[in-house]
Amino acid sequence: QVQLVESGGGLVQPGGSLTLSCETSGFNLEDYAIGWFRQAPGKERGAISCIGGHGGVVYYTDSVTGRATISRDKNKNTVYLRMTSLKPEDTANYTCVRADGRLCPRPGQWDWFDYWGQGTEVTVSS
Repeated sequence: QVQLVESGGGLVQPGGSLTLSCETSGFNLEDYAIGWFRQAPGKERGAISCIGGHGGVVYYTDSVTGRATISRDKNKNTVYLRMTSLKPEDTANYTCVRADGRLCPRPGQWDWFDYWGQGTEVTVSS
């Protein structure tokens, strides 16, 4: 059974950092790409980043350039999203997703993602 469980969200002050975790089960991380999305209140969901089955990384939004790092620990079946220099506009529900193959999709090909986690809330506020 495929499962993705996010953790690591919470309240963070502007300028702070956090690391979100996506613990996966039911499949081999080397066989599937894993991505992160986020949805802010009242806004559309947007893609942040993806790490492919071979370890290649894609970042989809300029809004996190230099502030987001996606990585994985294959031994722990976990994918991470490290966010630094957090801003109030980073407040959102962050969800990890699994693609239907090793490759990260091109922007807009979001139907490649077939399994979604429940998400973890991040609030950036003083």
